[in-house]
Amino acid sequence: MPYKVKTETISTKSNRFFWLTLFIFFCAFVYVLRSVLLPFVAGIIIGYLFDPLADKFTRLKMNRTCATVLVLIIMMLIIIPSILLLVNVIDDQLSTFIRVVPNYINSLLQKADPLLTNLKTLFPTLEADKIREYINNNMANNLKLLGKILRSLISGGMAIVNLISLLLITPVVAFYMLRDWDKFIEKVRSLLPRKSKKAIEEQAKEIDRMMAGFIRGQLSVCVILGSFYALGLHLVGLDLGLLVGFISGIISFIPYVGTISGFIISLALAFAQFDSMMPIISVIIVFAIGQFLEGNFLTPKLVGENVGLHPVWVMFALLAGGVLLGFLGLMIAVPTAAIIGVLLRHAIMNYKKSNLYLEN
Repeated sequence: MPYKVKTETISTKSNRFFWLTLFIFFCAFVYVLRSVLLPFVAGIIIGYLFDPLADKFTRLKMNRTCATVLVLIIMMLIIIPSILLLVNVIDDQLSTFIRVVPNYINSLLQKADPLLTNLKTLFPTLEADKIREYINNNMANNLKLLGKILRSLISGGMAIVNLISLLLITPVVAFYMLRDWDKFIEKVRSLLPRKSKKAIEEQAKEIDRMMAGFIRGQLSVCVILGSFYALGLHLVGLDLGLLVGFISGIISFIPYVGTISGFIISLALAFAQFDSMMPIISVIIVFAIGQFLEGNFLTPKLVGENVGLHPVWVMFALLAGGVLLGFLGLMIAVPTAAIIGVLLRHAIMNYKKSNLYLEN
């Protein structure tokens, strides 16, 4: 019996060492090849997101390859026109921005003049004229330069190599992932350790539930919010309203960041553009309604309240992923956070059942 216990202990340690080594090797592999993995990761994510739709077509007695082709055609018919329309809108909005920047600066200076006068009264040594001159000469030029850079990136460069690789490689990877997704899952299941197979499958189902609820649901929330903010700000008459509103909604997958940044930028633009308070109040109302809809209807219905990803954990994952792997890191941050969250919860459960916690 002691020999058996010792053998099991050695075996457990060997298994842990194997999985730890495999995990370190995988992390190193992703980090070293981060510059070429983007289209492959994008294709895998597309395969994961649209696998349920392909499954519905196969349940209608459609061949899996035909179902995959049909799903990709539907996806292309939606995504490609949307991207072309979005690029045109952004280019037009940035052209408007470059043209009206001097007017914005002059308007802000005129509205800030009473404040600068009061500050000079309170602080006699303050040189208000130099502050006005600095803002007028530098800020306008910097903002115009920023707008021109953004416009050139979108209409001219936009990382041509990465864009071409995304357009050419991603659909191919997505096709094979969609067609062979179920086979891929079965192959992975067949490689699982037999003793731990049930526990691993339970954790995998929990991870899948969490990622499906968050990624598919949050994607829908972002698109709806972006469309609402863009339309609302455009109806208010805000210059750059379409661009600022849509971006605010799209980056709302980062908790609070999208809404707060979009609200501040929209409010600043409204103060610079409008002379009356009504349009400014309208901008506030647009964001207030958007937050009400998101908190009470969109997120509970589309994402669900029991996804289990805390906003702080999501923000940390996105920040860490962006710093380590750039845009690729942003794409895999939430799935990685979901996996780590589930594994930590199960590790804590096992710890509370262990002799170390119970002190037996």
